[in-house]
Amino acid sequence: MLQTLHQTAGVGCGMSETLACLRWSVLLGLSVALLWIPGAAGSALNCHKTCICASNIVSCSKMNLTAVPTELPPYTVVLDLSYNEITRLRAEWTHDKLDKLHNLLLSHNGLHFLSSEAFLNAKQLRYLDLSSNKLRLLDEYIFEPLAHLEVLLLYNNHISQIDRLAFTGVNSLQKLYLSQNLVSRFPLELVADKSRLEKLILLDVSSNRIKALPVAELQALPAWIKNGLYFHNNPLVCGCDLYSLLAHWYIRKLNSARDFRDDYQCYLPAPAPAKTLVGVFELSSDYMNCSTFKQTDEEAFLEQTLTLSCDTKHKDMSKTWLMPGNVVVSAGINQTARVLPDGRLQISPVRSEDSGNYTCLAVSEAHNETLYVVLKVHNFTMNAGGDSLNTAYTTLVGCLASAVLVLIYLYLTPCRCFCCPDRGKKGGDDSIHSSMISVTPTHDDPALKAELDRHVAFIDSKDLRGQNGKLNPNGDEEEPDEEAGMLGKGRRRRSVAESISSVFSDTPMVV
Repeated sequence: MLQTLHQTAGVGCGMSETLACLRWSVLLGLSVALLWIPGAAGSALNCHKTCICASNIVSCSKMNLTAVPTELPPYTVVLDLSYNEITRLRAEWTHDKLDKLHNLLLSHNGLHFLSSEAFLNAKQLRYLDLSSNKLRLLDEYIFEPLAHLEVLLLYNNHISQIDRLAFTGVNSLQKLYLSQNLVSRFPLELVADKSRLEKLILLDVSSNRIKALPVAELQALPAWIKNGLYFHNNPLVCGCDLYSLLAHWYIRKLNSARDFRDDYQCYLPAPAPAKTLVGVFELSSDYMNCSTFKQTDEEAFLEQTLTLSCDTKHKDMSKTWLMPGNVVVSAGINQTARVLPDGRLQISPVRSEDSGNYTCLAVSEAHNETLYVVLKVHNFTMNAGGDSLNTAYTTLVGCLASAVLVLIYLYLTPCRCFCCPDRGKKGGDDSIHSSMISVTPTHDDPALKAELDRHVAFIDSKDLRGQNGKLNPNGDEEEPDEEAGMLGKGRRRRSVAESISSVFSDTPMVV
């Protein structure tokens, strides 16, 4: 055995070098023995002892492996290495290109290191499971070679840092699971920025350490993205904007809000007691008295261009629009409305008869949805809104001014001379006007009072008739004008306004 090791080492040993050769032989023997330890690095695939090979599936789960077996068949489509002890995934984990490898499972391995070149020989991966490991950060461009990757599982790790460029190049990614980590920032760039993942329909960042959300940016996202955004079980700070966001999603029946309704909780801000945890959907009650969310309708003005969105929960659906009265929108039917290539309905120019209920019918191979939009068209243009307001204001002011003038006319008209207490009259020359105004006699002469109490008569208008028996509009009789006499102007002709027949022709008078 010793001679065999010497020959293998290629060392010639003499009597004087026996001790040195023995040392070299022992070291070399240990190295060779390590290669045959089950689960050792560099061990070749053994479909009879360490793995199970079924056609193009290779399963090496729960085999206490510390490294990926070598000499994997090039036709391997599924490789299951879960529940082992592979702590590092280096670039040389496979020397041969696995162009047909679609599924790679590495969960429950205690994996804490990923080489930036770990996936260069497995660029056709579509499903990658790295869940339940000990990964702490995701470096930039780490998944860039995986242009065909559709599902990436990273939940139940120790990830606290995600580089903004970590998912650059993963353009086919549809589902990303990042729950149960230590993430403290919502990765908005994955769904909202210019570099967002175009095909991403599910992003799970639940059960992390996110305290604040970009509410306005999330609300502006299409419904098919919001339908797959999960952020429950995070230490969120309560706010009415957060309540409004989730209430809107719940009314739209989005899965992310309906499936985990009771798991959306938040901490009340000061002055509430510290660490007061309440349900987000309870913020409309006594906690913060947030306004109850209501779905708003669309509003438009005459002659403007309006675009109605068919905001479906699923992507890439065929959409058909129905106008008020269930009239299908199609080319040539309604020249003011047309369906855009992205499924939205454009109305230009808007007319008053465009008001009403619009229906969007969305259909795909697996789903169908029906959305309703209520449109209210104002009967003026957008620029004329201010003019209409000014006109209404002017009308209101005019009405108030008219009312004031009427009140002044009724209650503040100056008295005539016959009702002025300081203006005396000559005895016996009593004016008939005082009898018309006052029913109660104010004369001091008892004889006159008795005389007034005995006779009641009506003044006949025939005394004022002219030669043709008609009323004389100007009056021919002159009467003393007390007011003019006091001013030294003598007598005046009786006017129409002072004519008894024209004002009190049927009024009973005391004579």
